[in-house]
Amino acid sequence: IMGSADSDPDAWDAEKPQHQVKVNSFAIGKYPVTQAQYEAVMGTNPSHFKNNSWLKNNLQNPVENVSWNDAQAFCQKLSQITGKTYRLPTEAEWEYACRAGTTTRYYFGDDASQLGDYAWYSANSQSKTHPVGQKKPNAWGLYDMIGNVWEWCEDNWHDSYENAPKDGSAWLTNDNDYQIVRGGSWRYYPNHCRSACRYDNDRRADGNNDGFRVVCGAGRTL
Repeated sequence: IMGSADSDPDAWDAEKPQHQVKVNSFAIGKYPVTQAQYEAVMGTNPSHFKNNSWLKNNLQNPVENVSWNDAQAFCQKLSQITGKTYRLPTEAEWEYACRAGTTTRYYFGDDASQLGDYAWYSANSQSKTHPVGQKKPNAWGLYDMIGNVWEWCEDNWHDSYENAPKDGSAWLTNDNDYQIVRGGSWRYYPNHCRSACRYDNDRRADGNNDGFRVVCGAGRTL
């Protein structure tokens, strides 16, 4: 069940109406793409948070300062290198993976006071990203689905789920430059880390809040 219930006080209209989606099988990255992975594929590391701790470098931090267009280029190049098809998740796939079978506001329940165990967000991030995999995963073993960096999805932005696809495919009917980001980031608040929270961002924007994780076809872990 995708989207927010009317009972969620933090939900806004863009997260409604709740609707049932059937998602085909897929494999999704256990972590957001790291700076090291991005650099290995693209030969560059555009991230803002490269040297923000006692570590010599932060290559295990999620890559950021990447636009939707940059994420698409990464997926295309990784597909060429490996001979397998890598892409951004559809928004439905992302929420399905984030929820990991839950129907609560967060993938660990409804109590936002537990968020610090699962996510780097405004209250605990010290205004920077952190190496992936340090917080608790969701029930399906996926880390950093909330907090650390917003994650680009394939879909165009729509103001609500009216007439959204029911088959888990990317919703691409809007002819605009705005795409979906999901999951909240190091500088955002608990309500932005809810499983259903969604925002729009210009596909050319490359802020230090924005990263991504990749999806591959069924039957393979990343």
